[in-house]
Amino acid sequence: MSNHDKTLASPLGNSYTARSMRAFLLVISNTLVVSVTNFFVWFALIFWLYLETQSVLTTSIIGGAFMVISSLAGFWLGSIVDHHKKKSAMLISSFSTLLFFSAALLLLVSVPEESFTSIGNPVVWLMALLILFGVTSGNIRMIALPTLVTMLIPEGERDKANGVTGMVMGISSSGAGIFSGLALGYSSMYWVMVSAIILTVIAIIHLLFLSIPEKAIVHTQDKPKKVDVKGTIKAIRGVPGLFSLIFFTTFNNFLGGVFMALMDAYGLSLVSVQVWGTLWGFLSMGFILSGLYIAKKGLGQQPLRTLFTINIVTWSTCMFFVIQPSIVLLSIGTLVWVFCMPFIEATEHTIVQKVVPLERQGRVFGFAQSVEMSASPITAFLIGPIAQFIFIPFMTTGAGVELIGGWFGVGMGRGIALVFMIAGAIGLMVTLLARQSNAYKLLSSMYVKAEPVNA
Repeated sequence: MSNHDKTLASPLGNSYTARSMRAFLLVISNTLVVSVTNFFVWFALIFWLYLETQSVLTTSIIGGAFMVISSLAGFWLGSIVDHHKKKSAMLISSFSTLLFFSAALLLLVSVPEESFTSIGNPVVWLMALLILFGVTSGNIRMIALPTLVTMLIPEGERDKANGVTGMVMGISSSGAGIFSGLALGYSSMYWVMVSAIILTVIAIIHLLFLSIPEKAIVHTQDKPKKVDVKGTIKAIRGVPGLFSLIFFTTFNNFLGGVFMALMDAYGLSLVSVQVWGTLWGFLSMGFILSGLYIAKKGLGQQPLRTLFTINIVTWSTCMFFVIQPSIVLLSIGTLVWVFCMPFIEATEHTIVQKVVPLERQGRVFGFAQSVEMSASPITAFLIGPIAQFIFIPFMTTGAGVELIGGWFGVGMGRGIALVFMIAGAIGLMVTLLARQSNAYKLLSSMYVKAEPVNA
């Protein structure tokens, strides 16, 4: 072994080869720049179009379209990851983003500014689509990242590495929204796009010169299909309980979408928009705290058991943090909820990285992304009308005022709170039932007995 490959103490715990550890940390740093940039542009687009059009419909359609496109694209993007070297897949991702962002900037400077003030103008939707496709292209990298963890990190340390990747995503989402607001407040969408293009170019140049130790691409057939859905499903079915884990996470996302869709409305029923925006930025730091915790402590010998424990805590918290109209209760509950979320993704990644062959991991992660993300837009489209026409009237002028209004409170916020409590109760019951299922026992046993996948 050369000096370059001698083991060094890693910030995640034990030791890796120096080359692999350095490559992992450099890839994570590169991904942080790309992810912050993409979120920065995405939040700026939402804020900017709302300010230009004064239409909530615009932002809701764009948000729903992003989730739908991300969901549908997972199968194809996972195939790109499996059929290319991971560095090549990440370069494809960044070059695609650069292309779409450049086209958006060209459109922005080519038409009059007033073109973006009406949702009836096709230019508004073309601009939104160009940025949407640019941001969605980044999903290739998000699928490639956990496969790189499999390649570069020893099996016993992968849960901690997954915690680091979760922390990067948390930093990206929590910080980008604040940067976007400041950028629009003190400059314009033009400079947002210029900044994003410059940062994307810097990330591409850095990645071009980054050395990632990677063996030749391994295919499971002589002429691999570009989108091998049948083979991917076969690979997932070959791991007892893995399908159940994916659908359990999908169900979590379905219920989690309730909180994502209504949380802002509930928070604004308690405090001003300035206080809520600042508070949410602070509470989003829970993503970073959980990433640091996982990076240091890992997920334990039984990650699946950790997953169910976290879910029990999450759904129990969701039942009680809205029991009274209190911003203190909401803050504590939201911080716990945000802290727990990265554990779910880290657990799924850690299990797949051990039990699924590396040459199929991109497609499995892409399949999981497609299925799991499909739940959120469904919830977003359904829960608004349900809350608006059933639960809010129930707690404002309906029977709920007499039944529970005396201790629970009345009004619009209490209607939303009732939705949260019901969602939390359903989530808790499903978690307790799933924990007793045969699929849980089979997958737990499979994970313990499986030989670790190595690159």
